[in-house]
Amino acid sequence: MVTGLKLPQQLRERAEDIAAGKIEPAPARDSATVVVLRDHERHGLQAFLLRRVASMAFAPGAYVFPGGSVDPRDGETALAWSGPSPAEWGTAFKADETLARELVCAALRETFEETLVLLAGPTESTVVDDTRGEDWEADRQALLDRSLSFGRFLDRRGLVLRTDLLRPWAHWITPSIEPKRYDTRFFVAGMPAGQRARDVSTEADRVLWVRPAEAVERAVRGEWFMMPPTLATLSELAGYETVADVLAAPREIVVHEPRAKIIDGDAYLVLPEGAEEYYPKG
Repeated sequence: MVTGLKLPQQLRERAEDIAAGKIEPAPARDSATVVVLRDHERHGLQAFLLRRVASMAFAPGAYVFPGGSVDPRDGETALAWSGPSPAEWGTAFKADETLARELVCAALRETFEETLVLLAGPTESTVVDDTRGEDWEADRQALLDRSLSFGRFLDRRGLVLRTDLLRPWAHWITPSIEPKRYDTRFFVAGMPAGQRARDVSTEADRVLWVRPAEAVERAVRGEWFMMPPTLATLSELAGYETVADVLAAPREIVVHEPRAKIIDGDAYLVLPEGAEEYYPKG
């Protein structure tokens, strides 16, 4: 028995071509994702998930966390910043200072674009309490069409980026056999008081709050489709009781990159430790 995901024929052929040197793997784009968490009075710790629409080129129909690729302007330095410095984030994620700044800004920008959750406030110790309204939506649309940079958005509103509300959690790289690849750093954050995560992303057809353990169970039963990084992250979070517990958890960030392997004539995606136990053997 083999632990991993059996690959369809087209990915097997791509794996063989890469192994033979016939084609080069696609470059992995730097990206960031944020696991937004809350404490629910009845259900306990919950995570916010989006289901990607079926027409998406990458991971259609998958349940994911908010996130996306780095925008070159995410590296703008002229913005108010509270919390760990880019250099400290770089140490956590083994990235240079410029990339670390881009990753943090991309994480917070993408979260706002996809959920209207904004980890920023008028001072270094406050967070905006409501992002509903036509003016916020206009800014979100301007960020989406790239007519407004995230730094300019914050500056115009007089907001301080609250990077102290984030914690580094994981680092996953899309397998080399995939035509579209991402080099993704995972962050965790608590839902700010007064704000509401909303269904605003055109890339999702469903959003929900769910206990991590329930999400894992549904994925294992085949009810929800999840990529290995999402499933592994949720399985880890299932071991915590509260948002405070998650934010206080010590983390050593290890790079995980599933790899294609031919075993007994069949091609499998061999998963790294922390994910393989949640997929069927076969």
